[in-house]
Amino acid sequence: MDLRVLGHFVAVYEQGSFSAASRSRFIAQPSLSAALKQLEDELGRPLFVRHARGVRATDAAEQLYPLAKQLLGQADAIQAMFSGRQVKEPFRLGLIKGLGVARMSALLKQFTSARDSLELTLVPPEEACDARLITRDLLLPGEQFLPVWQEEYQLAVPVGHPLSLLERVCIADLADAAFIQRTPCDAWNSLKALLRESAVSLDIRARIQTIEYAVGLVSAGVGCALIPVHAELQQHDVLFKPLPELQLKREIGLAWRRESEVVQVLRQLLRPDA
Repeated sequence: MDLRVLGHFVAVYEQGSFSAASRSRFIAQPSLSAALKQLEDELGRPLFVRHARGVRATDAAEQLYPLAKQLLGQADAIQAMFSGRQVKEPFRLGLIKGLGVARMSALLKQFTSARDSLELTLVPPEEACDARLITRDLLLPGEQFLPVWQEEYQLAVPVGHPLSLLERVCIADLADAAFIQRTPCDAWNSLKALLRESAVSLDIRARIQTIEYAVGLVSAGVGCALIPVHAELQQHDVLFKPLPELQLKREIGLAWRRESEVVQVLRQLLRPDA
């Protein structure tokens, strides 16, 4: 039995689709499909049932998966034993934007230190990965979710702006205000609906994607921005004002589809009560 083909099988099983597995294995999808078909012929049993959103593992695949993981692990251990190298554990972690550089740097330092053999790759959350740090609305069917952080959307205002004098800001106060539009963002869609209902127009001065750039433009006095607030964003020349008419929060957590020892380590580090 070809170990490389077993690796393809494990990738399809863990990723839940042939397309995601082909990207993670750096192989064309037709070649991966042909290799899995050959494995199925060898075993005399189908391993996956295709459906619109990917594949479903059959009973045969459920039986094969732990054996294949064990065999591939043993093969890596043999290579490491005779080459004198440490066996690396590849782990792909998907991250949404705007989590905060300092916060994530501290977490990733702990993560890699807790698992010396870890070979960590950071990818966008839509790519094939072993786990993801995402907002709850991005959760996919079949993924488990561990809530970690909750952040309230507030209005970021430059120091010296007329709105900085208000304790809290109403929608009517935003009439013709210079504004930085950050999209894609569900909170922006909610704000836009409220503005439409109140017949209030904004003066859009910039359109960007990232939270960090939005705060930078607010700090530079370009305009105000609607931002999910966390401690790392606090700075002397930007004030954050609540919008009582728009009480929105985003919940960030760890999502994973397949349990593993590495996922367990990450879950331990991210425990909300830790």
